Amino acid sequence: MTDKTNTPISVVGLGLMGTALARAFLKAGHPTTVWNRTAAKADSLVAEGARLAPAIGDALGGVTIVCLTDYSAVRALLGDARLDGTTLVNLTSGDSAQARETAAWAEKQGARYLDGAIMAIPSSIGTDEAVILLSGPAPDFDLGALGTVSHLGEDPGLASLYDVAGLTMMWSVLNAWLQGTAMLKTAGVDAATYAPFARQIAAGVADWLPGYAEQIDQGSFPAEVSALETDARAMTHMVEESEALGVNAELPKLIKAMADRAIAAGHGGEQYPVLIREFERPGE
Repeated sequence: MTDKTNTPISVVGLGLMGTALARAFLKAGHPTTVWNRTAAKADSLVAEGARLAPAIGDALGGVTIVCLTDYSAVRALLGDARLDGTTLVNLTSGDSAQARETAAWAEKQGARYLDGAIMAIPSSIGTDEAVILLSGPAPDFDLGALGTVSHLGEDPGLASLYDVAGLTMMWSVLNAWLQGTAMLKTAGVDAATYAPFARQIAAGVADWLPGYAEQIDQGSFPAEVSALETDARAMTHMVEESEALGVNAELPKLIKAMADRAIAAGHGGEQYPVLIREFERPGE
């Protein structure tokens, strides 16, 4: 691996995130070249020591970070450019199919391609809190200037898949908290009062994940803690309480409907992770 402060880096795309990426490289001592369709967006970075590439072709080569609006924009910008000698690191948001298609395209153009996902906001870039996911060939350079970097494997679609899986976790936890908050507000309990208890519950559930993951990977779901049919009875209370309080019951009804289908399929005596069977089913 080359010295982390000597590796020249190019950053293409200077929105809020691209600018944060370039600034982190500069602060870490990387010789940094930047390019943006609107060149004026590079002014502050140039003042901090970046080199402005006069044309997109001048920004390509070595380790080139791309952070644009979507994969179509990446393809449109780079077009038929030859990318021989370029390690292209695409930190543009998209899905796993787009990532794999772009990897195949980039390799035909001569690039060594890595796909990535930024699990952070611009202000956290350059700190340990910023999580950068990479997939594709193992990197032979260091992106540690950006934050905590994890290489997930050779499949270029993995970073995008992890990104969406992480967002699923985030929104599911937040939606569950909002459901509980709405219910407690009917009794005069404000969100700030409920939040510490909700956090404790979320942390406790997170501790279950390794054991539940083992059951899923083994395909065996013994009811060591509680059977799904017992959980379903508690879900009924959750639905009924929401309706009685005049609170939206769509989320608890969805949870209960999935459990009911699993029980009807004969899984009522198994533990909660057996619901993976419902999540694996294609949508109707």
